[in-house]
Amino acid sequence: MTFLLTSTPAEPMSGLAGWAVGLIDQLGGLGAAIIVGLDNLFPPIPSELVLPLAGFSASRGAFTLLGALLWTTLGSLAGAVIVYWLGALLGRHRTRALVSRIPLMASADFDRTEAWFTRHGGKAVFLGRMVPIFRSLISLPAGVERMPFGRFLLLTTAGSLLWNTAFVLAGYLLGESWSVVDRYASVFQYLVLAAVAVALGLFVVVRLRARARAGS
Repeated sequence: MTFLLTSTPAEPMSGLAGWAVGLIDQLGGLGAAIIVGLDNLFPPIPSELVLPLAGFSASRGAFTLLGALLWTTLGSLAGAVIVYWLGALLGRHRTRALVSRIPLMASADFDRTEAWFTRHGGKAVFLGRMVPIFRSLISLPAGVERMPFGRFLLLTTAGSLLWNTAFVLAGYLLGESWSVVDRYASVFQYLVLAAVAVALGLFVVVRLRARARAGS
């Protein structure tokens, strides 16, 4: 399977991207599954690079397109299940206590989040699988709130399959230009990170002002 690297005209990749390319070159579908699964535990792992690479590998006959979708979706599901059970082991009461100890946070924040998840948890798990950063986190509250495991598996599989299919197909159709997908996906990820940073900044400002008013 070493033709994957030698046939790609781009310069050799380094860092996490180079490691990901090397692993899928050596292990094929299993390597893609491992990396996509690790993306749920360590968000910097470049699954947006691995998914189109898996599609490119399928276009060159390393495995079938169906195999690429199967391996990457299994990897997504395995990583999500690990995070789900971490949340379940942590439990509601421990999580609530931990939240109350975070600066500028209170138990009421957890209660509001819990109420929101109770109303929209299914949609959050499904859609969260298609949003960078959040797809690595959304399984945690699902576990904390003990969403029925069968329902969690179904929603996670459906959301992951849609996301993975888009990227794997893009790599399959683009062929040796598969790395273009990663550049555009990175822009989307940066936009999400910027939105999170803005929201966090506004939250801190509002809380500090509220505390200042309460202390005056």
